[in-house]
Amino acid sequence: MAFLGLSLSSPSHLLLGMVVLWLLSSPAFSADPDPLQDFCVADLNAAPISVNGFPCKPITNVTSDDFFFDGLIKEGNTTNTFGVNVTVGNVLAFPGLNTLGISMNRVDFAPGGVNPPHSHPRATETGVVIEGKILVGFVTTGNVFFSKVVTTGQVFVIPRGLVHFELNVGKGKALIITAFNSQLPGASVLPFALFASNPSIPDEVLTKGFQIDDDVVKSIRSKFG
Repeated sequence: MAFLGLSLSSPSHLLLGMVVLWLLSSPAFSADPDPLQDFCVADLNAAPISVNGFPCKPITNVTSDDFFFDGLIKEGNTTNTFGVNVTVGNVLAFPGLNTLGISMNRVDFAPGGVNPPHSHPRATETGVVIEGKILVGFVTTGNVFFSKVVTTGQVFVIPRGLVHFELNVGKGKALIITAFNSQLPGASVLPFALFASNPSIPDEVLTKGFQIDDDVVKSIRSKFG
């Protein structure tokens, strides 16, 4: 049996698989409202209505495939500015998660790749390193920085809403699997939020907020199109 291309016949790889299963199955990690039925497979094509989640697909249209997802199998393309690729396994990609309060991501890193500072407004994040060596860090609301280099099999947790990052500090590629206590945790990536928003944040706010010159703001904006 294989998990993400790794043989589960190896004790260490089997342990990784068990950790990920525990991350997903623990009731303590459920933050979204409790479901009132066995399942509610999201009907992503339904007419938009104002609900906290998605309407349920009619039970007569639900199939076994609604409860299985293979989107995290393939390695992501890390040929980009940050050398990272996040493959999401939230309700938008896996409708069977609707109302269940969980989701997962696969994060691939090129050598030196970084998942830049970002936050998840609706979820706590926990993750396990499948391959490589990753520096994980987050900053509290009191501006205290916590970090540690984690390697294969080690687990980390990021409290809900706090700014954090992951940096590949190993010599080769790296892979982590992250889990969230929300079907749609959201992500606010700071470089894009601050310098690539639409419409743009006024330059005066950024120059005064970061104590930098206009030319610096323009230079940073140009890097994000």
